[in-house]
Amino acid sequence: MLLCYEEPLYRPPSEANNLILQVTIGCRFNQCSFCSMYKHKEYRLKSIEDIQLEIDRVKQFNADVSRIFLADGDAFNLDSAQLLEILKRLQAAFPKLTRVSCYATPANISAKSADELALLKANKLSLIYVGIETGSNLLLKKITKGATQNSIARSLKLADAAGIKVSATIILGLGGHQFWQQHITETVALLNAAPVSYLSTLQLYLDKSAEAEFIDKFAEEFQPQSDADILQELAQLISQLRPVKKIIFRSNHASNALALAGNLPKDRDKLLAQISRVMNLPDRLRPQSSRSL
Repeated sequence: MLLCYEEPLYRPPSEANNLILQVTIGCRFNQCSFCSMYKHKEYRLKSIEDIQLEIDRVKQFNADVSRIFLADGDAFNLDSAQLLEILKRLQAAFPKLTRVSCYATPANISAKSADELALLKANKLSLIYVGIETGSNLLLKKITKGATQNSIARSLKLADAAGIKVSATIILGLGGHQFWQQHITETVALLNAAPVSYLSTLQLYLDKSAEAEFIDKFAEEFQPQSDADILQELAQLISQLRPVKKIIFRSNHASNALALAGNLPKDRDKLLAQISRVMNLPDRLRPQSSRSL
């Protein structure tokens, strides 16, 4: 066995064909009420010796690796010295390496200095995946995100200034029927103020193990959004986005009812037309049985 993964293992859709190297286990924060991905894992760093052993195994099998994703859910929490050591070992092993990426939180981006971020970028850590979820301070508090609209914006600007691309995700349906308008309006405000290179949507999907906690933290009866409601959220998001720079937009995650792809603002009208065409055609949407995290 080349790699010893501690399951379950998650990665972004765009990393499907890249090497997944698990350098941390679980998620350090691990308090988001909508997320059950790492609830059964205790956060820890794998030893550098174990990481090097796996690097050596992969190198023997394929020395031409060009892109690597560092798992698990919070690899950017490693301090800069630890990350830099891993990056240097990867560059030494894989001379064709062009990009290293990982999940990151607003808090662990902001914990690094501008010089540290620039040094990580210089050593090929050039893409981070950031779960924004929402720009609404009310909802960020309800889902125990550990961030505010301002802290998220600050972290995105820090990454951009260092030349690190950000692939951001938001969760459609997160505010339920009661707060959907606030969710989308304030998310748009955040994205119009802070730069991201890629933007993806997920659709709210609550594992049974997370459902009770999520609903309890709303302190009101949570009314889920229907697919038609979700499409309305999606249309409003796309129609109101005025990003500070071009955004590559995707809704190709398996949780989404409708898969879209385009560049904003260039493809705004095309994307809105695609949404409009399926508004009253539920058979054109991804079946519920095919949706998952």
